[in-house]
Amino acid sequence: MQHLISLEGMARERLHALLDRAQHFAGLDPRAAPPTSLAGVHVVNLFFEPSTRTRLSFEIAAHRLGAQVVNFDAERSSTLKGETLADTFRTVEAMGAQLFVVRHSESGACEMLSELAGDGTHIVNAGEGRAAHPTQGLLDMLTIRQFAKRPFEDLSIAIVGDIRHSRVARSDLHALRALGCGDIRVCAPAALLPDADELQGCRVVDAADEAVSGCDVLMTLRLQRERMEDGLVDSLDGYYRDYGIDQRRLSLARADAFVMHPGPMNRGVEIESAVADGPRSAILRQVANGVAVRMAVMEALAG
Repeated sequence: MQHLISLEGMARERLHALLDRAQHFAGLDPRAAPPTSLAGVHVVNLFFEPSTRTRLSFEIAAHRLGAQVVNFDAERSSTLKGETLADTFRTVEAMGAQLFVVRHSESGACEMLSELAGDGTHIVNAGEGRAAHPTQGLLDMLTIRQFAKRPFEDLSIAIVGDIRHSRVARSDLHALRALGCGDIRVCAPAALLPDADELQGCRVVDAADEAVSGCDVLMTLRLQRERMEDGLVDSLDGYYRDYGIDQRRLSLARADAFVMHPGPMNRGVEIESAVADGPRSAILRQVANGVAVRMAVMEALAG
């Protein structure tokens, strides 16, 4: 595996191997002597979109593996002078960087860079356009595996929210199908659902109460208003009433069900604070798992 561009088509065995390695890293004491599997490797965080969780967790993960990290600042780079993404990449690669963590607004940007990359260069998709966010998909699967009482084949998972614009949802769906999830329910306003061919193996449920009822895992998604060219909701209050996750709606799930959100959260729009900060929330565990998963991915590529 030279690059990680998408989880689509990834074999179940490889997914489990990455999750096993991530679980190993999750169990390490961060104050102990760190692994050195990326010693001597230069990791460049090539981010063209804002990020908090993804960028910081990649940086922490790389440091914990002994890598040297460079954070690329697009707002102070030659991209403002008209330099293309391809030329920026080639320039930094020529300086000896070996692993690029790329976030970009355009779907296909990471695939394009992977085709330009030399044999010793590795690309990790840290989120591009609406297409994919594979490390988020992996950390979500790790979180489910840690919290759920049953294997993926026996789980009912509800995904509620802006699925149409969500690269996280696409990566989660690729992973859940590969892992054999038995019941995947998706729920959103009709304008926020993707095309039918992206929902193969899923059950589309119109009402959020029905989608949540009896589920094991409840994944809610951010309204991505910055990506919406169409399909805007009529009102945020109406969206929260119909699709927001509050304590009443969560009570319809199984008693041991838990709630996930990829962040950043719009509190009072997608999720109630009492749920986000409550005992059935796995949201901060998702954040913590991001470091472990990204360690596993970078080690698999360049270690």
